[in-house]
Amino acid sequence: MPAGEQHPEGRDAPAINFWGEHPATEAEFYAAHGVEGESSYFSAPRADEGPERQLFTRAWTFQSTAVFLARSGFACFAADLPGHGRSHGLRAFVPDLDAAVADLLAFFRAVRAREDHAGLRCFLFGESMGGAICLLIHLRTPPDEWAGAVLVAPMCKISDRIRPPWPLPEILTFVARFAPTAPIVPTADLIDKSVKVAAKRAVAARNPVRYGGRPRLGTVVELLRATDELGARLGEITVPFLVVHGSADEVTDPDVSRALYEAAASKDKTIKIYDGMLHSLLFGEPEENIQRVRGDILAWLNERCTPAATP
Repeated sequence: MPAGEQHPEGRDAPAINFWGEHPATEAEFYAAHGVEGESSYFSAPRADEGPERQLFTRAWTFQSTAVFLARSGFACFAADLPGHGRSHGLRAFVPDLDAAVADLLAFFRAVRAREDHAGLRCFLFGESMGGAICLLIHLRTPPDEWAGAVLVAPMCKISDRIRPPWPLPEILTFVARFAPTAPIVPTADLIDKSVKVAAKRAVAARNPVRYGGRPRLGTVVELLRATDELGARLGEITVPFLVVHGSADEVTDPDVSRALYEAAASKDKTIKIYDGMLHSLLFGEPEENIQRVRGDILAWLNERCTPAATP
């Protein structure tokens, strides 16, 4: 594409790297932030004879949040969902979220089994749909497997305010049986709804692994199913958690986070609602807002990693 020519959608062309053109390599980028990073593929175990599933994984992730936590002394590990980022599969297609959760759990348990991680406390961390996945992982594991969870604007239930009215979910479910991969579900531009700072919206739009098409029908139906499950099981959640949400979030509903806080059986639970903030709390806000949310997350984690004083 000639220099200066705009992307067909009106956005700038994707950047070479998720952080831009400079520095040229990931190693240089991480070195500039004082952390080390590595990436690889994890072969998820299969109970049947189906094709092998390859998840793209990172140790530290590509998000600035993980760099911040790594600089604060935490080892961070992440995996792309099937069909997302650099993991294998049709782009943006997740036909079975339970299988994806099982794959992620297998990866995290493989990380925990490493000798140099023995005795370390392990926390789940998820934003938006990732928050829902964290809770699904918790509900499928022994109650003491995780020291806690940080849930950032979690999509743990589709709010009645934005849920498609009856009978549309039933129609979508029926049609998905015949055309699950069809990218036909209409949706607003989530970047515009999520990211407050205009310059950061341009950066998000240029992410080279960002999927720019419409949501696939089977993925939307599966997300509705999974969030319906979570919404019905909020009272079974026992993991210690911090949930943070922006009061002006139009992508996930802060009232759902309030419902999670009220319903969860966890004895250690904290909620923070930030006035006027949007969905992308850890990237899309002005820097002073990001530092505020990061500080609250770090304080919560540090408090639960510090040994209690003995009398």
